[in-house]
Amino acid sequence: MDLIQSIKEKAKSKKQKIVLPEGTEPRTVQAGQVIAEENLADAILLGNPEEIKKVAAETETDLTGVTVIDPNTSELIDELAETLYELRKHKGLSMPDAKKFAKNPLYFAALMVKVGKADGYVAGAENTTGDVLRPALQVIKTAENISTVSGAFVMVLPDQEYGSNGLLVVADCAVNPNPTAQQLAEIAYLSAGTAKSIAGIEPKVGMLSFSTMGSAKHELVEKVTTATAIAKERFSDLEVEGELQLDAAIVPSVAKKKAPDSTVAGSANVLVFPDLQAGNIGYKLIERIGKAKAIGPVLQGIAKPVNDLSRGCSVEDIINVTALTAVQAQNC
Repeated sequence: MDLIQSIKEKAKSKKQKIVLPEGTEPRTVQAGQVIAEENLADAILLGNPEEIKKVAAETETDLTGVTVIDPNTSELIDELAETLYELRKHKGLSMPDAKKFAKNPLYFAALMVKVGKADGYVAGAENTTGDVLRPALQVIKTAENISTVSGAFVMVLPDQEYGSNGLLVVADCAVNPNPTAQQLAEIAYLSAGTAKSIAGIEPKVGMLSFSTMGSAKHELVEKVTTATAIAKERFSDLEVEGELQLDAAIVPSVAKKKAPDSTVAGSANVLVFPDLQAGNIGYKLIERIGKAKAIGPVLQGIAKPVNDLSRGCSVEDIINVTALTAVQAQNC
């Protein structure tokens, strides 16, 4: 069974309520049908019911089993607006403005998750990452004792020589341009959680650099070594090593020479890049040149599951990310 199918089977085992706030977007509407038919989640489309019905007709989509909610007329609006007001009144938000914001589908989705009416949401087919994340950070907020949101990819390699039988989790590839040592430590911890819950592997985390175990001296190297020390202290159960060059992290023969005493070097299956430039370039090299399948980005660090799509996503992408979000919700 491939990883996507495994994720779908997990999603089916304990169905979650996942909101799709871009409910009038054609690909999202089409995805709703498949999500319902395959029992991947209880899908909730947000938007004007007549518009959704029109899109469904135009795309020959059957929305049997899909819940449709209009934020403008929903009986939930007063409760959600009150919740938003209480969360943001210290920032000067008035009740009338809270009600206005609550009717925005992205805020409505985040508020549904906040008050327990849904378990997660997926958006981004027609909204920017910033627009998707803003309600999540203002309403749902970050997980307990976590201050950093990051984006990881699960890489499925055709050659099973590296990682855990060809599975690697790489981060941060989507959110933080220049993370601090403290942020890198949290990214390591969260990525290990993604490796367990999504990829189904026992994480061994390699903190990447252009140096291995002191082979070079530079402030960029020091940030990674500091991050490793913080991770080991804060997250005592985390199996993590750094700083490691990429080859020392994943190639056993190189690890024997460069880091012979490490239990992670040579067998790392979670790779934490030192900054977003390296992470974004790195995962795309693995995907394009290594012919790997990239699943994600999986957003990490938010208290409840929220995931961002590419605006160029396919119907299949929306289905898969919804299943992935449902699996994350099972672990919350």
